Amino acid sequence: MKILILNGPNLNLLGVREPGIYGSDSFDTYLPKLQQRFPDVEISYFQSNVEGEMINKMQEVGFSYDGIVLNAGAYTHTSVALQDCIRSLKCPVIEVHISNVHQREEFRHHSYISCVCKGVICGFGLDSYRLAVDALLNQ
Repeated sequence: MKILILNGPNLNLLGVREPGIYGSDSFDTYLPKLQQRFPDVEISYFQSNVEGEMINKMQEVGFSYDGIVLNAGAYTHTSVALQDCIRSLKCPVIEVHISNVHQREEFRHHSYISCVCKGVICGFGLDSYRLAVDALLNQ
């Protein structure tokens, strides 16, 4: 099984950016733990602050991988282009958020991508990614 974890803008700053919201661990520290937990799954990782690069990556793997775990960051709340891309893919996409976006600013309560994702997981910190991988494995 092959799964891509795709992180969007500013998620390269995990562990540094607003640790009260996003925690103090970097994704580079977390990823090996996640890969160790799922030794039979090929988990690849890509992060970009650029919407077009995220779309290119999803189009690259979205017809050959078994799933995508997507934390689109702020693009979640603004991007019709990401929605159109996800709609066109063969593999399922699970939307993930580290924080509970529904406890935050009102503009974060709306997602342009939820309607085309298999499911949404939010509010469990970095463990949200594990829950998403579990969901893909159990579908």
